[in-house]
Amino acid sequence: MTKRILLTGASGFLGNYIKKAFDTSGFWVDTIGRSNSTVQCDLSSQTPQLPNVYQVVVHAAGKAHMVPKTEVEKQAFFDVNLQGTKHLISAIEASGQVPQTFVFMSTIGVYGLDKAENITEAHPLNATDPYGQSKIQAEAFVREWCTKNGIAYFNLRLPLISGANPPGNLGSMIKALKKGYYFRIGKGSARKSIVLAEDVAAFLPSLFENKQSGEYNLTDGVNPTFAQIEDKIAHYIGSKVKIVIPAAIAKLIATVGDFIPKFPLKSRQYNKITSTLTFSDEKARKQLNWVSRSFIDTPVT
Repeated sequence: MTKRILLTGASGFLGNYIKKAFDTSGFWVDTIGRSNSTVQCDLSSQTPQLPNVYQVVVHAAGKAHMVPKTEVEKQAFFDVNLQGTKHLISAIEASGQVPQTFVFMSTIGVYGLDKAENITEAHPLNATDPYGQSKIQAEAFVREWCTKNGIAYFNLRLPLISGANPPGNLGSMIKALKKGYYFRIGKGSARKSIVLAEDVAAFLPSLFENKQSGEYNLTDGVNPTFAQIEDKIAHYIGSKVKIVIPAAIAKLIATVGDFIPKFPLKSRQYNKITSTLTFSDEKARKQLNWVSRSFIDTPVT
């Protein structure tokens, strides 16, 4: 019997990969979104009426990739990431049948770290920013509801996600490389965890019969250096990293930038770029048979 799947965020970067993978596998997929969806709904403020019952729910809708400057912008993270999750679950309950499996797309941002190596799921959730906090609370809500209702759940904590036309930091890197003003800081030796969107999407169907609920980090298993990420992205768009600024000079520039609105480099960005931040996905490999490809060695698709 073909499983009926409910997918949120199908029009987003990762959600688009997931939708394509599900369609290719022959699953019956209904989507929830603000437009071009089976159910058109703004989950941040509405509880939709679902047209069917579902064996699997994949919640990929979410808000990320911005630093809030106002209280309204801060609240938007909780409206989308937390309240959106609650509204989705309320809709599922109203349908009269709960799913067998619930997959929630979370983030390594829940750990609240800027510098660390090989962090496991046992690490405390120390995020204090609205994005990290909203995901922590949404994870907890999913965990409690699924446990109460006997549903297998998977809170997948994702790092940088690579694919065609990525948003966020990778998207900004592409834009700067295309315009010729991108620069490398020092040797770019800091390591970062990253994962291919295509690998995450291809992996999800294997969870539908799995009952080992929990939180799981997913990475490419290589954790490339920042320079390797830069070179791979540059090659993808037919460019090169043409400017290299010594780390000491870049740090000084960033310090000055802290006092200039909209300056392209500030101390927070400098510290993130030059600090190693990696996560262990050993738990997912052992318990879920997670298999990934190297970001460095895999063509961008």
